[in-house]
Amino acid sequence: MANPYLQVLRTPHAWPMVLAAFIGRLPLSMVGLGCVLLVASETGSYGLGGAVAAAGAVTTAISGPILGRWADTHGQRRVLLPVLAVFVTSGVTFLFAVHRDWPLIVVFASAGLAGACIPPVSSMIRVRWTHLLRGSHRLPTALAMESVVDEFVFIVGPVLVTFLSTTGHATSGVVTAFALATVGSLLFAAQRRTEPPPAPHEHRNGPSAMRIPGLRVLFVVGAAVGAILGTLEIGLVAFADAMHAKPLSGVLIAGLAVGSMASGIGWGTVHWRLPLRRRLAGVLVLLTVLSVPLILVRDIWVMIPFVVLAGVSLSPSLISSFTLAELLVPRAAVTEAFTWIGTALGLGVAIGASVAGKIVDVAGANASFVVATTAAALAAVTVAACQRLLHVPAEHATVPALAR
Repeated sequence: MANPYLQVLRTPHAWPMVLAAFIGRLPLSMVGLGCVLLVASETGSYGLGGAVAAAGAVTTAISGPILGRWADTHGQRRVLLPVLAVFVTSGVTFLFAVHRDWPLIVVFASAGLAGACIPPVSSMIRVRWTHLLRGSHRLPTALAMESVVDEFVFIVGPVLVTFLSTTGHATSGVVTAFALATVGSLLFAAQRRTEPPPAPHEHRNGPSAMRIPGLRVLFVVGAAVGAILGTLEIGLVAFADAMHAKPLSGVLIAGLAVGSMASGIGWGTVHWRLPLRRRLAGVLVLLTVLSVPLILVRDIWVMIPFVVLAGVSLSPSLISSFTLAELLVPRAAVTEAFTWIGTALGLGVAIGASVAGKIVDVAGANASFVVATTAAALAAVTVAACQRLLHVPAEHATVPALAR
């Protein structure tokens, strides 16, 4: 039987698009950490570095749906190029502001503007796949592949930016992230043959994608998954530190990504018969159950396999959410819908990390994992209670095995 991912990549003009998007999305996992390392190196304050990175994360979350709506209305290339120009300009300003000790308002403003204008390549390529494969059984595999690539990006990016920032000049990591964003975005914009046509008339007369009840349910799921990721990022580092094995914190976080990536690969190869909305509820229940052992484990070597297991349900949750969004919203609002889910993820990460950090200070690392379990349980209950809102009408179920 032919590999379904190879079948997807045989789509005309797919390879250049995928490679460009991979380069262009690497900065998503590099800019925040790079900013923390740079600011800490220049000022000696990790607190200030974290605050600057948070400012960029918040503006990224806020701007995502706006950029998505513009791309739906005006076309991806016409939005991507000016956004990239602002990103590079504000990024250079940020570097000078930190290095030359400019006022903090300039540091935060430039970081926030750069965050708002990180090229949204990740959501744009998902829209391109829906354009290229709409009505095909290969579309869910393509979206699964994109989730796998995202996981790989979040394995490679942090390692790369940490290596560059700690072995060379402190600015090396951030400069490399900006350079990759520029090269990847320009290459992606050059792929004109895969770009979906804009829908200005349809989109201008239509409501926001968030008026669709099903998408609001998926927003809750995205926020919950983001809270889980934010919680685990803080909690696992604190756990390793408490076990006097802080260097292994990177292994724990990588284990989470490995589990998620592996399940994402497998998820995209299965031809499912269970309705998509029920699969989403099922994986969220599984995510809730698999997060419970993290609260109980007290040995770092035992924690590693449980972290990998906890990651197993992450990619399927996101794959199902993105696929449902594509089926529930009008074609002209797909980019906006995807970026709303991305916004939910970003806000969830910020909330999860903040709450988990406070719990770590008061009650220890293991107690912070309760946040992840609670977020997963709330998402599972929400999806189970709102199955009717996630039902895809027959006329929109372009992939019957998925949408019935």
